[in-house]
Amino acid sequence: MTDQVMAQASGPSLQQRRQRAAFWFLAPMLVALFFVAAWPLLRTIWFSMTDATLSNLYDAEWIGFGNYLQVRELSSGRTVYRGTLVDPDWWNAVWNTVRFSFASVFFETIFGLIVALVMNAEFKGRSIVRAAILIPWAIPTIVSAKMWGWMLNDQFGIINDILLNLGLIDQKIAWTASPETAMTAVLIVDVWKTTPFMALLILAGLQMVPRDIYEAARIDGINPVKVFFKVTLPLIKPALMVAVIFRLLDALRIFDLVYVLTPNSSATKTMSVISRENMIDFDKFAYGAAQSTLLFAIIAVFVSLYIWIGRVDLSGGRD
Repeated sequence: MTDQVMAQASGPSLQQRRQRAAFWFLAPMLVALFFVAAWPLLRTIWFSMTDATLSNLYDAEWIGFGNYLQVRELSSGRTVYRGTLVDPDWWNAVWNTVRFSFASVFFETIFGLIVALVMNAEFKGRSIVRAAILIPWAIPTIVSAKMWGWMLNDQFGIINDILLNLGLIDQKIAWTASPETAMTAVLIVDVWKTTPFMALLILAGLQMVPRDIYEAARIDGINPVKVFFKVTLPLIKPALMVAVIFRLLDALRIFDLVYVLTPNSSATKTMSVISRENMIDFDKFAYGAAQSTLLFAIIAVFVSLYIWIGRVDLSGGRD
């Protein structure tokens, strides 16, 4: 006991030395994250409180929260509200983004779970199927959007041709041009592309489930459907919830697929698209920066609520 006390008094403990070493190993990554993530975010927040444009980024004047909400009293006595928080185009983009995010994540989770269960089964050629199922995810989003844009074209697209031959439609549909079908087209393409990503993450969770549990259930004659809901689903729930949160982060900030597949469509315009539109196309850099800041805040709120409600442990378990 005396030797341990003397050892502790003579210098830092082994645990303290390990923590110090871990900090120095992580320090370069933390510095890199500051310059590629934290610093641009802080600059965006600062720009959102100025009157900056593309031509006077460095000579912008501070205007506070004017880009978010500005109240003006006219000479007639009428009060006028201006800013992002009262911009109907912004709230339309928020609604489009939230609607797209929840719909896409829901379908991708369902289909990803089905695909993961298939890939987790034992059958001949499983490795080939696993490689083939990842092809849509491996294709760059721009390429996928252009490819599907041709397929969904109302004049020469193969989708309309197939549906006409099957008798499911009686006239060609402008999938990406019509406000009624534009969001459906974006959802179809996104689900097709991103379901393999969800399947891959869910498959990793399925691989961790002990095989002897299924053997015991089979010997006891338990129905496979009951085994799935009572055994498989609870055991892969942590991995499933982490997969959903990763996909939700991507869905809430979607830009490239919408920008290429349905340009200038108010029915699919998302928060990222309208922010870029104001910053670059309309030369309202500060206004677009305010929308980007609100996008970050909305994503933070959604993710925080999801983690709190689901008690998600990002280390891989559950609180």
